[in-house]
Amino acid sequence: HVLNRARETGDSNRIVIVIGHGAQAVRERFEAEKDICWAVQKEQLGTGDALKSALPELDVLQPTLVLFGDVPFISTSTLKRFIEATPEDAVGLLTIELDNPTGYGRIVRDGERILRIVEEKDATAPEKAIREINTGIMLLPTAKLSDWLSRLGSRNAQGEYYLTDVISLAVDSGFKVCATQAANALEVSGANSKAQLAALERGYQRARATELMDAGVTLIDPDRIDIRGHLTCGTDVTIDVGCVFEGNVELGDDVTVGPYVCIKNAVIGQGTVILPFTHIEGAETGADCRIGPFSRLRPGTRLVGDNHVGDFVEIKKSVIGQGSKVNHLTYIGDTDMGARVNIGAGTITCNYDGVAKHRTVIGDDAFIGSGTELVAPVTVGRGATIGAGTTLTKPAPEDKLTLARARQTTVEGWKRPTKEKKD
Repeated sequence: HVLNRARETGDSNRIVIVIGHGAQAVRERFEAEKDICWAVQKEQLGTGDALKSALPELDVLQPTLVLFGDVPFISTSTLKRFIEATPEDAVGLLTIELDNPTGYGRIVRDGERILRIVEEKDATAPEKAIREINTGIMLLPTAKLSDWLSRLGSRNAQGEYYLTDVISLAVDSGFKVCATQAANALEVSGANSKAQLAALERGYQRARATELMDAGVTLIDPDRIDIRGHLTCGTDVTIDVGCVFEGNVELGDDVTVGPYVCIKNAVIGQGTVILPFTHIEGAETGADCRIGPFSRLRPGTRLVGDNHVGDFVEIKKSVIGQGSKVNHLTYIGDTDMGARVNIGAGTITCNYDGVAKHRTVIGDDAFIGSGTELVAPVTVGRGATIGAGTTLTKPAPEDKLTLARARQTTVEGWKRPTKEKKD
């Protein structure tokens, strides 16, 4: 989030990330990003020391915009407004007024003139009453940083080198400090605990929910939705509670998503209804399908359209033709299924021989009886009927009934084993 906002300001010619604790994990996460320079803070001695670690990578001819990796929702519009409001010969400070400023550094002024920032642990009682707080986001003249950062001291409650002390050094050097107000508290909120992280996540989700509703999407409860990627919705889409969307998800016009559905990297066709507790990943559906409840569409699945996929049905890497139905307790894998096929309850495709996967081909208008095992590779012809309980290992011809069952017998005089009673 923070990297994207930095890029979107349009003013950055170099992005430097300061890393320390967990440095290697952060590098690995962003190894594909080619516009990043890295600076290592060997000891975590405060924000001033962090910026000092980055000095060799900074461009002295350009001002330095200081952002924080744990303040994810700063907006591009606020950053652009902040940069435009800060003259070249001044220090920029992004601030906000809070009803409860506890825990934040306070902005100490003399009238309109900013004098310094005082941290909560070092503040006097009158200073703690100040409601205007420091967000930590600054715009600083890079050419002056080497001097100012070298003069920072650590005689404070935390024994750290505070970047905020640069403000008083700038004032002493004759620089004007210009404050710009952030748009809202969420965009400058950070995470210092699991509780704060959860609050940020919920704020983010509420903002995404509001965007969806403004676009015409019906959310049964906007406080119970999780968008963990990019969700695109057509007109008249309805989403019930507890749904999770990951990666890139596209919902067509008139799609209805029931409660507690998880969809990841999928395209859902117009008019499709997804019933509760369904999982869809890497799949595509045509129009007017009915899926669930408790269905699972795995990667490589495509429903052509007007399909029914019922409860406890799993489909993987298969094409389900127009109007075909797979309604109950069934596994379909590595299958090419034609149109208007009916799959009976308890049917499975035996697609794996222990080494390789094999495909099953089912022609148009075929009827597969309940409890059938289709041992791939195998073909079911157009219009064929497979009797219930069949284990199919050879091709089933078109328009004929094929069945394979053991002869039913009843054993006279047989008795069920019983356990001996223990003393």
